[in-house]
Amino acid sequence: MAYDIDMIKKVYSNLPARIEAARKLLGRPMTFTEKILYSHLSDKLPATPCKRGTDYVDFQPDRVGMQDATAQMALLQFMQAGRSKVAVPSTVHCDHLIQADIGAKEDLETAITKNKEVYDFLASVSNKYGIGFWKPGAGIIHQVILENYAFPGGMMIGTDSHTPNAGGLGMIAIGVGGADACDVMAGLPWELKFPQLIGVKLTGKLSGWTSPKDVILKVAGILTVKGGTDRIVEYFGPGAESISCTGKGTICNMGAEIGATTSIFTYDKKMSDYLKSTGRTDLALLADGVAEHLKGDKEAYENPEKYFDQVIEIDLNTLEPHVNGPYTPDLAWPISKFAQAVKDNGWPKELEVGLIGSCTNSSYEDIGRAASLAKFAVENGLKTKSEYTVTPGSEQVRYTVERDGYLAWFEKMGGVVLANACGPCIGQWARHTKDPNKKNSIITSFNRNFSKRNDGNANTHAFVSSPELVTALSIAGDLTFNPLTDTLTNDKGQQVKLPEPTGVELPSAGFDVKDRGYQEPATDGSKVQVLVSPDSQRLQLLDPFSAWEGVDIKNLRLLIKVKGKCTTDHISMAGPWLKYRGHLDNISNNMLIGALNIFNEKTDNVKNAVTGEYGSVPAVQRAYKAAHVGTVVVGDENYGEGSSREHAAMEPRFLGVRVILVKSFARIHETNLKKQGMLAVTFANKSDYDKIREDDTIDVLGLTTFTPSVQLTMVLNHADGTKDEIKLNHSYNENQIEWFKAGGALNIIRSQVKA
Repeated sequence: MAYDIDMIKKVYSNLPARIEAARKLLGRPMTFTEKILYSHLSDKLPATPCKRGTDYVDFQPDRVGMQDATAQMALLQFMQAGRSKVAVPSTVHCDHLIQADIGAKEDLETAITKNKEVYDFLASVSNKYGIGFWKPGAGIIHQVILENYAFPGGMMIGTDSHTPNAGGLGMIAIGVGGADACDVMAGLPWELKFPQLIGVKLTGKLSGWTSPKDVILKVAGILTVKGGTDRIVEYFGPGAESISCTGKGTICNMGAEIGATTSIFTYDKKMSDYLKSTGRTDLALLADGVAEHLKGDKEAYENPEKYFDQVIEIDLNTLEPHVNGPYTPDLAWPISKFAQAVKDNGWPKELEVGLIGSCTNSSYEDIGRAASLAKFAVENGLKTKSEYTVTPGSEQVRYTVERDGYLAWFEKMGGVVLANACGPCIGQWARHTKDPNKKNSIITSFNRNFSKRNDGNANTHAFVSSPELVTALSIAGDLTFNPLTDTLTNDKGQQVKLPEPTGVELPSAGFDVKDRGYQEPATDGSKVQVLVSPDSQRLQLLDPFSAWEGVDIKNLRLLIKVKGKCTTDHISMAGPWLKYRGHLDNISNNMLIGALNIFNEKTDNVKNAVTGEYGSVPAVQRAYKAAHVGTVVVGDENYGEGSSREHAAMEPRFLGVRVILVKSFARIHETNLKKQGMLAVTFANKSDYDKIREDDTIDVLGLTTFTPSVQLTMVLNHADGTKDEIKLNHSYNENQIEWFKAGGALNIIRSQVKA
C-alpha cells in the first residue's frame, strides 16, 4: 500500500536539471505547469519549444489509477498487451459499483454479493500483474489517491475524468481512457496535445459561507463547459496559498466540468501540512527540499499575461457562495441572485433531496463545516425538511469523522450516511420517490449535474453547490432560502438564523482507520489465475478490432444525427448499465440511447435505411452490422463531454460504426475514439451539419492518402439523386493515423511488446 518513495526520490533528483534545461530551451521564465510537463517528457528535450495547442508530445507518467467500472475494460485490454507486470505503479479502486439505497452497511453488503464476479476478476488480475487493489468500501479513487499516492511535481493518468483531483497536491493528473492507461502500464509513452495554459490568480481569503467549491463554480461560469478544452488551469497567488490542500483538490476535481485537461496548484505549506497529517512526513520533507522547483518562476506570476494564454483574476474577499445548474455545471448563480432565478425560471422551489460528499467534497474540512450546521440545527430545534445524505470519500475520512462526532450530528438532524463510494453522483442511487413524473429539485456537493445524471429522471432539476450550502438549503427544504440573510422557524415557532459554518482543515488528533481495505499484489503473479467465466454476463475477454481495409470507406448509412448536447452519459449511460462495464457486447445495448434524434425529436428511435422501419439505436446498428453496412454518427458541439467513459468509444466501434462526425469534440472522448481505431472528424464548415439527411448514403474519400492536417472529403448521396460534397477536418498526427490503419492502438502495442 505504501507510496513508492524511491520513485519519488528519483523524480525529485532529476527535477532541477530537467527544469533548467527546459528553461534554457524556452529562453524565459516558466510556469509550474510547464516545469512538470517538460520534466516528464518521455525522451530528451525537443530541438524547439513545444507549441501549445498544436504539438502532440510523448510523456512518461509516474503512476496509473483506475476505478472499478473503467478498470474492467482497461485491464481486459492490458491482458492482450503481452506483459507479465505493469511498468509503473498502478492501483484499482472499487468505488463505482456500490448502489446507494438504504445506508452504508447494507448497501456495501449488497454490492459485495451482487458484484462478486467483477470484484474477484479485478482482485485476481491486479494480483497477477502487480497492481494494488483497494476493496469495495475503501473509498472513492480520487480521495484515496490524494490520501496515499499523489505527490507534488508528479504526473499521473487515471481512468476517470476527475483524476485532476490530485492537482490539489501539486500533481499533473489527467483523466484518460483505458487504452491510454494500457499504454503506460505496458511501459510505452503516453501522448497528449501540448496544452495551452489558463492562469487563475487568486487574491484575498475565503471567509464565512464562501468555500473552495465556490471558486470553481465561479470559474465554470466564466469559462463554460468547453472553455478549458485542451488547456491546463494553473491557480496561483496569495489567495491560492490560503486554501487548504483538500480545498485545492475540490477546485481541481471539478475542473473536469470546464473541459480542462487538468488543473493544478503550486506547492505550498498547506500541501506540506496535508502530507504530514496523512502519514507522509518523509515525502513532505523531500518536497520541502525541492520546493523552489515545485512552483512557477516569480516572473511568471508577476506578469502572468506574458506566460499564460488566458488569465482570470478572482478576489476571494468578495466571492459569493454559488449554486450552479440545473442540467449543466456552468450555469452559475451567486446566492444573492439564485432565489430570483428559481422564481423567474419556474424551477421547483421545494427541495426534495440534499446530498453531500463524493470525490469532490468529502474531506475532513468539508464534513466538519457541514456538521457545524447540523449541530446548530439539532441544538436549536431544526431538522432537515429535505431528505439528506452524506457520502464519505474514504474509509479513513469516514472513520475519523465518526470518531470526532461529526456523523452523529448528521444522523440526529435526520440524515443518512451512505457507503464510501460514488453512489448518487454517478447514478448509482435507488432514489426513493413517490412520483418520478413530477418535476423536482435536488442539490448536491458533487461535480456533475447533467440531465438524468443522478437518478435517471429527466424531471429532476439538479443543482451543484458546497456542502455547507447544500446542508443549509436541506434544512430549509426550499431553494429560495438564503442562509446569509434569511431565518428559519424552529419547533418552538422561533425565528432562527443559521450561523456561518466553521471547521478545521485537518483533525487535531490525526487521521485514523482500522482497515484501509487494501490488497498488496503478489510478488510473482505468474501462477495467479485471472477469474473470468466463459458464461459470464458481466465479463467478456476481448478480441482485437479489425484493421482498416486500405481503401476509402463508401456506401455508409447514417445511424443517427444527434441534436444538441451529447455527453458520454448520452452515448453510454451509467446507473444500471455499470454492471456490464466488463462485457462489451452486453453494454453495447445502451449505445446512444440517450441521444436526441434530430429528425423525430425522440431518443433511442432511429430509421433503418435498409428496411425503412424505426427502432432502438443499438438494435438498428446491430442490423446494419449483420448486413455488413458501415454507419456514420453525426453530432453537435463538444460531443462526448463529461466522463472519461471509454465504452462510449468502444461500443460504436464494436457494433460497426465507422465514422463519428461532429462540430467539435470533448478532448478525452476524441482521444478514446482514436485509440479504438475509429475515424473521428469534424465539419470544416459547421453549417454543413444541416446538409446531412436521414436517408443519405455516405462516402469518405482521401483515406488512402490520410495525412496530418490534410482535410478529408465526405460525399452525401441524397435519396433524391442529388449530392453534396463537404470537407472534414481532423486532428490525427502520424502515430494516430497508424492507430486507425492498424484497427486500434492496442493492436500496435501488442506487436511492439511481442517484438
